[in-house]
Amino acid sequence: MTVYLVGAGPGDPGLITARGLELIRSCDILVHDRLVADELVAEASEDTRVISRDGLDQEAVNELLVNYGRAGFDVVRLKGGDPFVFGRGGEEALALRDAGIEIEIVPGISSIAAVPAAAGIPITHRGISDRVTIASCHSADGSDAEYARLAAIGGTLILFMGLGRVERVVDGLLAAGLPPETPAAAVSRGTLPDQEVVRAPLEHLAAATIGLAGPALLVIGDVAALELLQPANLPTFALTATTR
Repeated sequence: MTVYLVGAGPGDPGLITARGLELIRSCDILVHDRLVADELVAEASEDTRVISRDGLDQEAVNELLVNYGRAGFDVVRLKGGDPFVFGRGGEEALALRDAGIEIEIVPGISSIAAVPAAAGIPITHRGISDRVTIASCHSADGSDAEYARLAAIGGTLILFMGLGRVERVVDGLLAAGLPPETPAAAVSRGTLPDQEVVRAPLEHLAAATIGLAGPALLVIGDVAALELLQPANLPTFALTATTR
């Protein structure tokens, strides 16, 4: 049997791939992340064993997947976004490979572009930005050298998991030489019905995000000044074709 590492998309259940939804509906075991939409978990068959990974460290998750795979079950490991973008999918794939278990990777729509797009922010735009840099604020060491590298790259900077460290990030980038007036935005709960978007010059971004709910994505660069959608026209998505 096979363990499928499936990306659930950036939040809204309607953004999962057709292949991912097919596997959720047909698997024997579903192991899902906390931030995966309840609507997707509910798509599993009544006969499927559904397991939340809450409270399990990464080693325990790896062991769980290996054990069910060895027992001959079709297992879906449902992860937010894309399995290989800050999702530890690589670690799980290595554990499964080393155990001799067949793996299929089902990519998901990543928050990298989907969340800014849902807020009307293109991460590249001709004449404004021709490059994108992504980083995780949780794994970053926060050193002066690191902020200097990020500030020097140019283009658009996308920061995952930055809401709890936004003040530190802003201070580091300003100290590294990014102009205080650099456009910036934070998108909270992107693609979901309660999505919130705040925009501010970089020097005021920390103040602008006070009270914003997580998870949130930070977008820093000139593209953050573009507003391509009216607030009433922000996209919404819905899961369809739910009959089996």
